[in-house]
Amino acid sequence: MLCEEEIVARFLKTDLLVAPEVVRYIREQDDPALIDRIIAAIPPGAFVVSPDCIPAQKKERDGTRFLADPHLEVLQGKDGSCGCIRDFEEYVTYFRNRFTHLSGFLKGRIQPVPIEALQRTGRYREEEASFIAMVSEVRSTANGNKMANVEDPTATMRVLFNKSREGFEEAEKLLPDEVIGVKGKLSNDGNLFFADTLVRPDIPISNAPFHSEEPGRAVLISDVHVGSDTFLEDAWHRFAAWLGEHTEIGYLLIAGDLVDGIGIYPGQDRELVIKNIYEQYRALGEMLSALPPRLRIVLSPGNHDVVRGAEPQPAIPQEFREGYPDNCIWVENPALVSLQGVRVLMYHGRSYDDMIGMIPGASYSHPEEIMEEMLKRRHLAPTFGLRTPIAPAERDPLVIDPVPEVLFTGHVHISGIKKYRGVLMVNAGTWQSQTAFQKQMNTVPTPAQAVVLDLPTMKYEMFDFSQPGEPARLP
Repeated sequence: MLCEEEIVARFLKTDLLVAPEVVRYIREQDDPALIDRIIAAIPPGAFVVSPDCIPAQKKERDGTRFLADPHLEVLQGKDGSCGCIRDFEEYVTYFRNRFTHLSGFLKGRIQPVPIEALQRTGRYREEEASFIAMVSEVRSTANGNKMANVEDPTATMRVLFNKSREGFEEAEKLLPDEVIGVKGKLSNDGNLFFADTLVRPDIPISNAPFHSEEPGRAVLISDVHVGSDTFLEDAWHRFAAWLGEHTEIGYLLIAGDLVDGIGIYPGQDRELVIKNIYEQYRALGEMLSALPPRLRIVLSPGNHDVVRGAEPQPAIPQEFREGYPDNCIWVENPALVSLQGVRVLMYHGRSYDDMIGMIPGASYSHPEEIMEEMLKRRHLAPTFGLRTPIAPAERDPLVIDPVPEVLFTGHVHISGIKKYRGVLMVNAGTWQSQTAFQKQMNTVPTPAQAVVLDLPTMKYEMFDFSQPGEPARLP
């Protein structure tokens, strides 16, 4: 197995620096000759080896997409598609589907052997092998290593990730119920697997975003929280007036927590200026009716909205849509929406509460880093049974497939933007100032911000409407 130091040293001998993603890819392939092929393909004058330099991994933009609606189409999460909650026994079907779906992304990168076959025969003892499994439990050992109990449809296995091995920082981020690939060696007694390499489903290193062939711009916001005494009404009116002036903007996407809700947490009624749930949605409808009718407005729910808490969440019920303009499109959470061919995966983001508590160094202040972990696992809510309720179903709608151009979330009330392997990750903050609970938790929101995405170029800008006057363009 190639080590990171050896790979980096091979490139340094030719005066080349190498990107961490390329090092990780070479280790997964475990092909020493690949280094020479990459070096031979480096263009003259280059001094950094990027993923574009990998033979057969050139990034090529998908230039053609056949669209039923050339402007806006809901690809996944259409109103009424998630259905009712099924019997508890269907969780078995749900997790089998998750395993099958995610393992498909891994089979092209490793040659897996069923765990039962590893244990049953002696041919794999103390020899390098690979398998795909779902993590059932993770713990730290007394000397700082990671021990994971994993399973596939055939059997279970204990896997040891040694802290002295390269890539151990990824093993420290292991989450229950995520699907992984593991390379390493089986102990002589067949009861323990010593991991050398951890492989996640991940976004392909060759992924490149689709760009719209027609002019168009979209605005992304979330967590409006209409009805709360901390809702920033003045900032919203400035935002609405600004939308009226910018006629090039054709889409407005709102990723959940449209209203503040009723009875979401103890004592919430003391923090509401609108204490009737119907009136909260009626107020939001009036706000959206005042926006330019040219806008196509996509609304998805969040954990404060009047739908079930279990994901996927259905769209806002029809009885709460009275008075809304005809340009509103109601979707579920999550939902995959095509804007002129550019795919935007909208997810409110309840799983932040679970992932931040389990990933070392994670925090609410940097939601973009958690979005990257979602993309690496190709799943919006990898862990089951904590603060994110998940409804059983025949298929897992939280698997990230296909790869979107944009992953758009909310929930944490703090903005964050980053790109990972061609996917733009956006959290647009909130339209609510700091709440009493956030003060207790020392959480400082980034309110009244909107992200503007140019669909032909995939470039973005962020504007701040929190102060009177022209909105400030944020860096």
